[in-house]
Amino acid sequence: MKADMEFSLVHDGRQWVVHNDTLVARGDKFETLDADLKRALLETGKFPPGARVMVFMGFDFDTIPTWLRQYHTHYFNRFVTLDL
Repeated sequence: MKADMEFSLVHDGRQWVVHNDTLVARGDKFETLDADLKRALLETGKFPPGARVMVFMGFDFDTIPTWLRQYHTHYFNRFVTLDL
Protein backbone atom coordinates (compact mmCIF):
# COMPACT_ATOMS: atom_id res chain seq x y z
CA MET A 1 0.00 0.00 0.00
CA LYS A 2 1.58 3.30 -1.12
CA ALA A 3 0.44 6.60 0.34
CA ASP A 4 -0.03 9.69 -1.80
CA MET A 5 1.08 11.86 1.13
CA GLU A 6 2.79 11.23 4.47
CA PHE A 7 2.38 13.12 7.73
CA SER A 8 3.63 13.04 11.31
CA LEU A 9 0.86 12.49 13.86
CA VAL A 10 0.94 13.90 17.40
CA HIS A 11 -1.48 14.81 20.15
CA ASP A 12 -0.81 18.23 21.65
CA GLY A 13 -2.80 17.56 24.82
CA ARG A 14 -5.96 19.01 23.29
CA GLN A 15 -6.06 17.99 19.63
CA TRP A 16 -4.68 15.50 17.15
CA VAL A 17 -2.29 17.25 14.77
CA VAL A 18 -0.85 16.00 11.47
CA HIS A 19 1.87 17.89 9.68
CA ASN A 20 4.50 17.64 7.00
CA ASP A 21 6.69 20.22 5.23
CA THR A 22 3.73 21.80 3.44
CA LEU A 23 0.62 21.67 5.63
CA VAL A 24 -0.93 21.19 9.06
CA ALA A 25 -4.36 19.86 10.03
CA ARG A 26 -5.97 19.58 13.48
CA GLY A 27 -8.97 18.01 15.15
CA ASP A 28 -10.17 17.11 18.62
CA LYS A 29 -11.14 13.66 17.31
CA PHE A 30 -10.21 11.72 14.19
CA GLU A 31 -13.38 12.70 12.33
CA THR A 32 -12.60 16.41 12.70
CA LEU A 33 -8.90 15.83 11.98
CA ASP A 34 -9.77 14.04 8.73
CA ALA A 35 -12.23 16.79 7.74
CA ASP A 36 -9.61 19.49 8.37
CA LEU A 37 -7.05 17.47 6.40
CA LYS A 38 -9.47 17.20 3.46
CA ARG A 39 -9.91 20.99 3.53
CA ALA A 40 -6.14 21.54 3.66
CA LEU A 41 -5.48 19.10 0.81
CA LEU A 42 -8.06 20.79 -1.41
CA GLU A 43 -6.54 24.19 -0.65
CA THR A 44 -3.12 23.05 -1.90
CA GLY A 45 -4.53 22.65 -5.41
CA LYS A 46 -2.62 19.37 -5.86
CA PHE A 47 -5.81 17.30 -5.80
CA PRO A 48 -9.09 18.11 -7.55
CA PRO A 49 -12.45 17.83 -5.79
CA GLY A 50 -13.61 14.21 -5.93
CA ALA A 51 -10.06 12.81 -5.86
CA ARG A 52 -9.31 9.85 -3.64
CA VAL A 53 -6.13 10.39 -1.60
CA MET A 54 -4.32 7.74 0.47
CA VAL A 55 -2.67 9.34 3.50
CA PHE A 56 -0.17 7.83 5.94
CA MET A 57 -0.02 9.34 9.43
CA GLY A 58 3.00 8.10 11.38
CA PHE A 59 2.92 8.72 15.12
CA ASP A 60 5.89 10.88 16.17
CA PHE A 61 7.43 8.90 19.05
CA ASP A 62 9.83 11.78 19.78
CA THR A 63 6.90 13.58 21.43
CA ILE A 64 6.78 11.14 24.33
CA PRO A 65 9.46 10.65 27.00
CA THR A 66 12.03 7.96 26.31
CA TRP A 67 11.04 5.94 29.40
CA LEU A 68 7.44 5.68 28.08
CA ARG A 69 8.45 4.37 24.67
CA GLN A 70 8.53 0.82 26.01
CA TYR A 71 4.73 1.09 25.97
CA HIS A 72 4.67 2.05 22.30
CA THR A 73 1.89 -0.42 21.58
CA HIS A 74 -0.47 2.20 22.98
CA TYR A 75 0.44 4.41 20.04
CA PHE A 76 -0.19 3.76 16.38
CA ASN A 77 0.08 4.79 12.77
CA ARG A 78 -2.92 5.45 10.52
CA PHE A 79 -3.60 4.80 6.84
CA VAL A 80 -6.65 6.78 5.72
CA THR A 81 -8.30 7.07 2.34
CA LEU A 82 -9.89 10.49 1.94
CA ASP A 83 -12.45 11.30 -0.73
CA LEU A 84 -12.02 15.01 -1.37
